[in-house]
Amino acid sequence: MASEPIYVGIDVAKATLDVCTTAGDAWQVANDDRTVQGLCARLAKMQPALVVLEATGRYELRAAAALAAAGLPVAVVNPRQVRSYARSTGQLAKTDRLDARAIARFGAAVRPEPRPLPDAETRELEALIVRRRQLVAMITAEQARLETAPPVTRKQIQAHVGWLRTQLAKIEGAIDSTIRRSPLWRAKDELLQSIPGVGATTSCTLLALLPELGTLKEKEITALVGLAPFNQDSGTMRGRRRIWGGRARVRTVLYMAALVGARWNPVIKAFYTRLRAAGKPGKVALTACMHKLLIILNAMVRDGRAWDATHAARA
Repeated sequence: MASEPIYVGIDVAKATLDVCTTAGDAWQVANDDRTVQGLCARLAKMQPALVVLEATGRYELRAAAALAAAGLPVAVVNPRQVRSYARSTGQLAKTDRLDARAIARFGAAVRPEPRPLPDAETRELEALIVRRRQLVAMITAEQARLETAPPVTRKQIQAHVGWLRTQLAKIEGAIDSTIRRSPLWRAKDELLQSIPGVGATTSCTLLALLPELGTLKEKEITALVGLAPFNQDSGTMRGRRRIWGGRARVRTVLYMAALVGARWNPVIKAFYTRLRAAGKPGKVALTACMHKLLIILNAMVRDGRAWDATHAARA
């Protein structure tokens, strides 16, 4: 009789990794290069069906990369999904070992699909994009303070805003250089920016945070980003469809692209106008435009085809 497949859950912290398997094994190791290599060797002997880790602010990258390099099937999942699953099973307590067990059980029940991890260049671009967003947020906050700042602090805030703008320009230059030195990224960037409404920020965010663009089917890519509408029906109640989960940072740039596209992109503008004429609220219409825009982007990257309004209107 064949043995049950083994699923491994790893709860990641800055200094430690708590490991639990559906076979009942549980142990803790340090989250450092030498120990992680030993963990890979130990898990390889078990031949697990899947190793699941939560995304925990990049602390999971060392282990996930090492496990993938060792040929083990790895899935990095949203912590909120695991926590919701744990609550659904009645697990309310939270410790590192309990979390690792819940992650392993989540892997066995849900079986998330292993996806290739971002390479070093993609992680570098992602870090630059994250830093750009942080700088923009700081500039916005300082400018808001400047409106009500007393004279004694006004010059200091103005100087800080100037310094932040200098750093922002450097980061944007680094993002552009990173994209330009990769022929593949450069080609994709030119394709993406050929679409009215898609600028440099949207393009580089998609390159770094949505590397699956052009490789998945329509339903898969929209679900991955969190733009697939979910039913809200129960019994005789028929609720509005809602989007949930997915990659929030990608949705943010797609929202801005759809907002611009609703004015300047002939395909998105016509689609938005038709939805509004049918009585759809503005935000609902814009979300639908984001969905349509993502499908168009996915098809363009898949086919290596630059923007063509006639072709895009059929998407």
